[in-house]
Amino acid sequence: MERYSAIVEYKTAYYSFYLPVALAMHLCGHNRPEQLASAKEILLRIGHYFQVQDDYLDCFGDPKVIGKVGTDIQERKCSWLYITAMSLASEEEKSLLSSVYGRKDDESVSVVKGLYQTLPLRDKYQQYCSQTYQEICDAIEVDKSGLPKEAFLDFLDAIHKRNK
Repeated sequence: MERYSAIVEYKTAYYSFYLPVALAMHLCGHNRPEQLASAKEILLRIGHYFQVQDDYLDCFGDPKVIGKVGTDIQERKCSWLYITAMSLASEEEKSLLSSVYGRKDDESVSVVKGLYQTLPLRDKYQQYCSQTYQEICDAIEVDKSGLPKEAFLDFLDAIHKRNK
């Protein structure tokens, strides 16, 4: 999970969340070092949350709703589902998952999705989302740096429970 988190931090969290908001904060005069540090901590967590959702939706989202057919399995992406599945799987399941993950044929994709369904990934995902959402809300609420809390809560609520 450490490697996954590093990828997410530099691929998604900085690029899509922290840097655009930090720029906007500078332009609006919310640029004291403690404000930027608080924003960074909160936005990197939001970025991680967003990427976990994205990984989940890539596999289980409705292509008509999300606007694409997910390909993380075929592309052997380091996804939250794969990392979590490997942490929950038996040795036999890990071996099977490793042998078919990254293959492009429909049968291999079905095997991976079948394993994902067998393991308690949906429950783990729901737990992760509930816990992470609450932790981020708490971090926003206890912030003492003068961040515009309502804006950060609105930002979080925009991605919470998303389906696309």
